[in-house]
Amino acid sequence: PELTYAWIFNEYPTFVHQDNRRFVSQETGNLYIAKVEASDVGNYTCVVTNMVTNSRVLGPPTPLILRNDGVMGEYEPKIEVQFPEMVPSAKGTTVKLECFALGK
Repeated sequence: PELTYAWIFNEYPTFVHQDNRRFVSQETGNLYIAKVEASDVGNYTCVVTNMVTNSRVLGPPTPLILRNDGVMGEYEPKIEVQFPEMVPSAKGTTVKLECFALGK
């Protein structure tokens, strides 16, 4: 891919590491965090790298805070799918399709 995405947590060089709760989409650049915990609180900065020119751009920091008042509301489940109409691929290659379920 020409562009790659990563996220800095609080300050460089601390990058968000993908695990069973964190995922960085290399299609959209979005950062997904499941079951937010107190340790997730901080500032997140998106880093986009152009692999062709080997240049890097940082977005503005986005704070993540936890509400302690318990007022988060109920969210209808929402499925986010951004599949193209067709996904051409060669036989024997791996195809990754991203699908996310949000809400309760």
